[in-house]
Amino acid sequence: MRLILVRHPAPQVTSGTCYGRSDVAVAPHEMATVRASLQVTLPPHVPLYASPLRRCAGLAAALAQDLPSSALCFDARLAEMDFGAWEMQPWHAIARAEIDAWAADLAWYRPGGGENVLAMAARVDAFLGDLLREQHETVVIICHAGTIRLLSALQARLPLEGTALLAAHSAHKIAYGATVVVDF
Repeated sequence: MRLILVRHPAPQVTSGTCYGRSDVAVAPHEMATVRASLQVTLPPHVPLYASPLRRCAGLAAALAQDLPSSALCFDARLAEMDFGAWEMQPWHAIARAEIDAWAADLAWYRPGGGENVLAMAARVDAFLGDLLREQHETVVIICHAGTIRLLSALQARLPLEGTALLAAHSAHKIAYGATVVVDF
């Protein structure tokens, strides 16, 4: 199965802000730019899956209109990680000791008391398992950088903790509106 993973457009968030599960909006011009670029690159007649957060859901709904006969399904397992009390805080305002504690235990530490990478990996893995059972040839998934990193790491077929660590250690170089293709 080929997964065409698309990162959402740039959200309306001040640079340097920690946002994960926060449901932030996207500026209309950002949405239009990404939508226009994807209209010409995405295949028609494929299922569309998306995180229900606005920055993904809006793009997915627009693409479902653009791509002929593309069914759309929102799945909460595709949401970005929940950073708890860190959500919508400037990164520089988060105590250095907390960030260091997370860096020392990437799989298990719960930043801001939210979700740890291992828990996110488990829900993304469960989504992938369900998706693979559907046996589509190709699907498009509109989601987040963290979700894309985990779906990419799942290709290695490591135990879940290894997958979480692989994703957590991978460089975050996925641009807004970028497409990553993963084959299973």
